Amino acid sequence: MKSSRDDTFSGAFATNGEQLSEEPHNDWSDEVSPEKCYSDACPTIIILGPTGSGKTGVSIKIAKELNGEVISADSRAIYKGMDIGTAKPTKEEMDGIPHYGLDLVEPGERFTVSDWKKYAEDKIADIKARGKVPIIAGGTGLYIDSLIFDYQFKGPTGAKIGDFEQKSCSDRKEVKGNYLLVGIKWGTEELRARLRQRIDQMFCPELYYETKALVQKYGWGSGAMKSDIYEYAWKYLNHDLTLDEAKEQCFYEDWHLARRQMTWFRRNKQIIWLSLEEVYPYVIKYIHNEQRN
Repeated sequence: MKSSRDDTFSGAFATNGEQLSEEPHNDWSDEVSPEKCYSDACPTIIILGPTGSGKTGVSIKIAKELNGEVISADSRAIYKGMDIGTAKPTKEEMDGIPHYGLDLVEPGERFTVSDWKKYAEDKIADIKARGKVPIIAGGTGLYIDSLIFDYQFKGPTGAKIGDFEQKSCSDRKEVKGNYLLVGIKWGTEELRARLRQRIDQMFCPELYYETKALVQKYGWGSGAMKSDIYEYAWKYLNHDLTLDEAKEQCFYEDWHLARRQMTWFRRNKQIIWLSLEEVYPYVIKYIHNEQRN
């Protein structure tokens, strides 16, 4: 099964940076030379946005063009066994592109923002050392902020995401390092329609099997099990909700998540907001221009 994960967003969706035409064209004459993208010569590309915005697909497309590898910045995708319910890309969807940041820990196992930051920094260094382009894709804003603003964590274990939910704008100053930050923008109704479509696809026998296996192995004691689609799939399986009710409640969970993500991202004025169709040509042209310079 192929898994896919009010104008409130209007302020966050204002494009900050170079504007592209409505139908961007690959108007450069030279091909991008992936072998030139090494060390800090090319930036680490970060593709971000709300859940269901299309980050994974476009990141894979960019990676194929630029000889890149993808690092997930998704605080749900770190859990083993949670595949369909967290919309992890399948092997077919990865299309031969190496992916990192998936299946790192068991549900309920401690994994802090500090852990992810160190993991991502190590992977970026490794990818660049092999002459490839690191591409970070995800919607966990705190993961991304910890990397680009170089948060320093006290103690050996760092902190959990919940400890930083109220982190102030003063912590988001200048980006430290060589990063290209591109956000995917959608109109409100367009994104809501995408989320509903994804949920319709995800409620399937494979999800029910995955949910039963997770409950049998981990129970409901882990916070990782108490959110997102698994809770609603389980209620449907136990006849506490009809299928339509389960889908509707799951939709509102995703929609509220998307709004929270955009509230977080809008604080960073250095993000370049583009439509999904604009992201690929913009990134390729940007890297091409970086090489020419």
